[in-house]
Amino acid sequence: MSHTPHNHIDQWLADEEAVRKRAQGGAGPGLATAEQVAGKSGLEVMQAMLRGEVPHAHIARTLNFTTIEISKGVAIFQGTPQIEHFNPLGSVHGGWFATLLDSALGCAVHTMMPAGRAYTTAELSVNFVKAITLKVPRVRAEGRVIHCGRQLATAEARLVGPDGTLYAHATTTCLVFDMKHPPAGGATT
Repeated sequence: MSHTPHNHIDQWLADEEAVRKRAQGGAGPGLATAEQVAGKSGLEVMQAMLRGEVPHAHIARTLNFTTIEISKGVAIFQGTPQIEHFNPLGSVHGGWFATLLDSALGCAVHTMMPAGRAYTTAELSVNFVKAITLKVPRVRAEGRVIHCGRQLATAEARLVGPDGTLYAHATTTCLVFDMKHPPAGGATT
C-alpha cells in the first residue's frame, strides 16, 4: 500500500493521540517504584509505561516527545521540537536529536532485559544528516536491537520525518548487568 506524506502524518497524529488517551489519568511522569517493576521483564515494564501504569520520564514532557510503540527489541518515539529546542540559526539543536535517538535506542535494549537485569549506555554515536526546521511537523526515532548478550547490547536507530526523510541515525553500546538496587522511586523512609 502506498502512503502519501499527508496520509503518513495523519497516521502519526492518530498514533500519538491514541497513546495520549491511554496515558491520561495514568501514572504520568516520575520515577517507578520497586513494586511497579518487581518481577517484570524490561518489555513488561515498557509496555506498562506505554499503558500509563508506570511513570514515564519527565524529559519526554520537557522535550515534547512520546513513546509510540514498544515490542521486543523495538522502541519508537515521536516528537515535535518546540521553538525552545532550536538554536539561534533556526534549526533544532543537536542535543534534541541525540536525546530522542538515545531514548529509542535505550528503550529498545530495555525490552530485551529479563526481570532482574538492567543496562546503561556506554557509548552513543549520532550522525546528523539533515537539519530539522520549523517546516518539519513531527519526527520519529525508531530504535532496534542488533545484539543483546549477557554483558553487552548494541542497537541502531533512525530519526525520520513522515515523508521518509532521514534526519539522523545513531548506534549505541550498552552494558548489561544484574540489578542490585531498587529503582530510584522505590526508596522508603
